[in-house]
Amino acid sequence: MTEMCDIIKKLNRRSAATDEAIVAFERLTGKALPSDYVEFLKITNGGEGFIGNAYVILWGIEELIAMNQGYEVENYAPGLLIFGSDGGGEAYGFDTRNPQWQMVDIPFVGMHWSLARPIATSFEGFLTHLLRID
Repeated sequence: MTEMCDIIKKLNRRSAATDEAIVAFERLTGKALPSDYVEFLKITNGGEGFIGNAYVILWGIEELIAMNQGYEVENYAPGLLIFGSDGGGEAYGFDTRNPQWQMVDIPFVGMHWSLARPIATSFEGFLTHLLRID
């Protein structure tokens, strides 16, 4: 957790997500969120700013369903659960089609699995990936 806190220290952070909000999301979607992502939500329920040189917007737990519905994710990339963006044309999401829930980036416009690029196999790995972007 210390490493995650160090990585996200420059984000404009929000209050921590409640256990109730996380459980409600998981019940509503039938999806158990990865433990390191839940850990992140309990530190900050989303946030915005720089991780290294990469700009990122990470949505709060209460926003996930509405944002995924708004971008019609299930129509364009079934099994994708987006949780944020680079503030421009790229979304960040979990590939829920497999048990590992790999993190990917994918364009908002023309969203399709063929355009998804694997980033990391854990949320902390995703944050580390952002930290290394030039």
